[in-house]
Amino acid sequence: MKKIISKILLVMFMTTMISAQNIPEEIQKAIDSGEYTRAQKMISEYVSDNKLPDSEKEALLFESERFERIKKDFTKTSLQILAELEKILSGFSIDDLEKYEKEKSLEMIIIDGEKRYFKNAATNLFRINKELKKLKDEKFGLVTDRLADFKKAIVPVIVIESIAAQKKLVYEKNLKINYTLTVKPNAVPAGEIVKCWLPYPKENHPRQQRLKLISTSEEKYIVAPDSVLQRTIYMEKKAEKDSATKFSVEYELTAFAEYNDIFSKGIIPQVDAKLSEYVKERPPHIVFTDEIKTLSQKIIGNETNQLEKVKKIFIWIHDNIPWASALEYSTIPNISKYCLENLHGDCGIKTLLFMTLCRYNGIPAKWQSGWMLHPVEVNLHDWCEIYVEPFGWVPVDQSFGLIDLKNEKEKYFYIGNTDSYHLIVNDDYSQPLFPVKIFPRSETVDFQRGEVEWNGGNLYFDKWNYDMIVSYSKGKENEK
Repeated sequence: MKKIISKILLVMFMTTMISAQNIPEEIQKAIDSGEYTRAQKMISEYVSDNKLPDSEKEALLFESERFERIKKDFTKTSLQILAELEKILSGFSIDDLEKYEKEKSLEMIIIDGEKRYFKNAATNLFRINKELKKLKDEKFGLVTDRLADFKKAIVPVIVIESIAAQKKLVYEKNLKINYTLTVKPNAVPAGEIVKCWLPYPKENHPRQQRLKLISTSEEKYIVAPDSVLQRTIYMEKKAEKDSATKFSVEYELTAFAEYNDIFSKGIIPQVDAKLSEYVKERPPHIVFTDEIKTLSQKIIGNETNQLEKVKKIFIWIHDNIPWASALEYSTIPNISKYCLENLHGDCGIKTLLFMTLCRYNGIPAKWQSGWMLHPVEVNLHDWCEIYVEPFGWVPVDQSFGLIDLKNEKEKYFYIGNTDSYHLIVNDDYSQPLFPVKIFPRSETVDFQRGEVEWNGGNLYFDKWNYDMIVSYSKGKENEK
């Protein structure tokens, strides 16, 4: 039993810290200079030659694994990036690349002396650089933002329905979801047992009701208790030679939009014992750095109303941090710091910056994530919650931002409210899975795609694929 508990504690450590606390100076120098191959060799020798605590040993070995993950993210050469950019707009040069690198809109690192670009750097450049985005739009025309149009259509309906019915939970939808994870042929030797954790909805939120498990690919499975903060359904299957190993689950639930109107009726209370945890730093991703303090002063100024502070933080991130395809979270030492340094990020990166600024200002904030299941776009998605009386914890979707509508309640809808298409799987980040996962996770922060391992180790994302199919029908409320 002691060994099991120790393993669980070690896995919890691995999900919250992605680097060793006391990396030897010479190894750190190699890491800082991008000498990943040399650093990996030094780590291997150091671990072999020294008697280290399990936690320190595992963290060092994961640091070596992190380098391999970084290499999978940074796969493009300068010539490849130039070729991709030329397909969109002509006239780019090597000098241009260096200019965009310095302004942090073209993501690049040095690996073993060679300049390598993020695999999505070219497409991200036209999202991050306003001038290039404008030139691209002029050449190809504005691309219809189907999700933005969808939000503009449903948000007024949700607000009107809630006010008219005097109910916070409205806009009922029945969702049927089929989720499949497919391990590639021969990723695991034939005869070995593949262990798989798939995302499964939380049930302790009123806006997710009547969850019903319909079917699973395997006869035996384990559904994590709802108290587990990152909820899963677990299955095992024996690998067969030259065949993919598939796991699937189908379930249905009823989902509701939630409208709280916090700016008219809410107040953020003084932090008491039950809320103190949610205004603290939480290294490595929520740290009150000097940069965070300076930015907070810039955003907040002399504002004293806590809800107005929330609005100011939300607006600043909306205006200054464009959405961009992101690195794997397990490769980023401090996500909120990364967001502030690079001034771009995806939903989770922007959310962690929002949470950090909120907590620094004494505003209770905690993580929430899962999937966005909007009929026009189904994808992984992250958001958070803040504590507002008399409502309790209310959702805030920083990535969805401001809605282009004149009505104030509709414009700021995603501060304190949400639609029916946010599937909740996680009530926190970097938490242990159930049953416990033995090897380091592919995703050390979030849990949406799933996790896979066998007795020989973890199976990273390049070893498997995932697919989500959603069917929609109106709920009882909408059928009247």
